[in-house]
Amino acid sequence: MDLAYWLPLFFAGAMGLALLIYVLLDGYDLGIGMLLPFASDEEKDVMVAAIGPFWDANETWIVLGVGILLIAFPQAHSIVLTSLYLPVTLMLMGLILRGVAFDFRVKAGDARKAMWNRLFALGSLVASVCQGWMVGAYVTGLTGDTTSTLFAAMIALTLPALYIMLGAAWLLIKTEGELFRKAIRWGRLAVFPMGAGLLLVSVATPLVSPAIADKWFSLPNAIGLLPIPLSTAVAYAGLIWIFHSKQILFNGYGWLAFVALSVICVMASIGLGYSLFPEIIIGQLTLWEAASATESLLFTFWGAIIALPAIIGYTIFIYRVFRGKATALSYE
Repeated sequence: MDLAYWLPLFFAGAMGLALLIYVLLDGYDLGIGMLLPFASDEEKDVMVAAIGPFWDANETWIVLGVGILLIAFPQAHSIVLTSLYLPVTLMLMGLILRGVAFDFRVKAGDARKAMWNRLFALGSLVASVCQGWMVGAYVTGLTGDTTSTLFAAMIALTLPALYIMLGAAWLLIKTEGELFRKAIRWGRLAVFPMGAGLLLVSVATPLVSPAIADKWFSLPNAIGLLPIPLSTAVAYAGLIWIFHSKQILFNGYGWLAFVALSVICVMASIGLGYSLFPEIIIGQLTLWEAASATESLLFTFWGAIIALPAIIGYTIFIYRVFRGKATALSYE
């Protein structure tokens, strides 16, 4: 077996998996954070409780993904973080603000609770927008030109809409009563902006990157790739149907909305991975050029095959223990 070939592929796959899981899991709690200003005070407590047991575990996945980038692909790590220094810094500030507000919204007392709720929402919005900007800049090869900047701005507006949809779908799973009905309304309002954003991004991506366009629109690739846009379209149509079907929503099948969103995210990830491969930074580095020495990767591999299942197991355990409907969060 050629370890110099397969180990970079393993770590690229592990990094992609970690970031996909992060988008799905931390995406919904960022979405709930952005929805917080539109709920009553009592509903805010339930919304925070719906993410309270999970959000530390959710953020583990971005740490894992960036850690793999640093250890397995140090050259790419240095280029990515140098090019995206400002949005990365702002994202971290947003995530820190969320963490502080999460605790202080109750511990600081009722007089300051509203302020910390607003800061929690602000931190969620800042982190979401910055993540969208980073994805857009990365897909265009970190060039920093006008086209890349406009594309990054477009995805910066699209990603929060996806996160809001994930947040609304999670509330369908974890809440009931009036908050459940509000989650339906929020989802109905966000589903079309999210769809429009995804469509614009799908159209713009091959336009801003000729390399990606060649991969998607040359035969026979175009035929083989049809299941990706088709399954995405079916999942999106199903999502609209779910949010407008009282029979589904009020008979315990609201979780199907989260499943449909997961399908969309998985298909988008597969499409992005195909578009980039074998490069880790478009036009600059391939996986193998950016990879650490084979000996270093082999040493890290044994740690990764222990850590990755452990994190997956811990995540499954947490979600199993805290399954069921959320109630108002207590700090007692």
